[in-house]
Amino acid sequence: MSASALPALLAIFSAITVAIANFTVKRGGDVLTARMIVSVAMGLTVVPLAPFVPLPPADLWLALLGAVAAHWVYQFAMIRALHRGDLSLVFPVMRGLAPMMTAILAMFVLDEHLSPLGVAGLISASSALLVFALPSGRDPTQLRMDRIALGWAVATSVGVGLYSVVDASVARQMPNPYTFIVWLFLLDWIGITVVTLYTRRGEVIARVRPQLKAAFWGGVAGTLSYGAAIIAFTLTDAALVTALRETSVVFAALLAWAFLKEGFGPRRTIAAAVLASGLVLLQVSG
Repeated sequence: MSASALPALLAIFSAITVAIANFTVKRGGDVLTARMIVSVAMGLTVVPLAPFVPLPPADLWLALLGAVAAHWVYQFAMIRALHRGDLSLVFPVMRGLAPMMTAILAMFVLDEHLSPLGVAGLISASSALLVFALPSGRDPTQLRMDRIALGWAVATSVGVGLYSVVDASVARQMPNPYTFIVWLFLLDWIGITVVTLYTRRGEVIARVRPQLKAAFWGGVAGTLSYGAAIIAFTLTDAALVTALRETSVVFAALLAWAFLKEGFGPRRTIAAAVLASGLVLLQVSG
């Protein structure tokens, strides 16, 4: 890890803003439509910057499209997770497992390896997740829904690991990292918009209208969040950036408790603290 505090500060900022972005998606009701608005808003926020960054080199266009595809995998898994489960249940899993997924993929793709302290952080965080994600009720239907939601949350964490490693690799190859940020967001909205227009045909305007304002600001938060993360990726190891960024689970759970009236309780409070500690341990291990 760089001796500078900048990567850590960028990751913490990214954690807060990604929690806000996901909160606006969950709060909107129709998760798919809300996520489409967020993605479109993220694209719109970078349009004014496009004339001021270099075009991606011709030999990196295929890699850029691969990064966009990785984000689509993440987005659709995340939508299913948020649709099935409470934000305070699925968000810690899909974001908290992400450092482990990123670390595993980074070993093979980026030749980045964790120290023993980093492995200890991963084990601590994973143990906390098992406690945090335990279903809160005994009703068989609720237990079944929790398992389905958790399955999608785990799939989302794989998507986070995939796009983190791919993005880190491509951003480091770009002559200018801002080129990657701008063009990623200029292309990212297309996939989810096509799916939303197809599956919500005849209802798009009615579903967009009540969510437009909140989801738009969620998109602005999303742009700030991942823009900060991509810059951090160019400064230090991908797994370390992802680890500190995923302390967003605490911010998201607090938002869900305060505004969505989702249960938190002493068990999740303690588990969230242990989870955050494990992720920070992984961060400082570099």
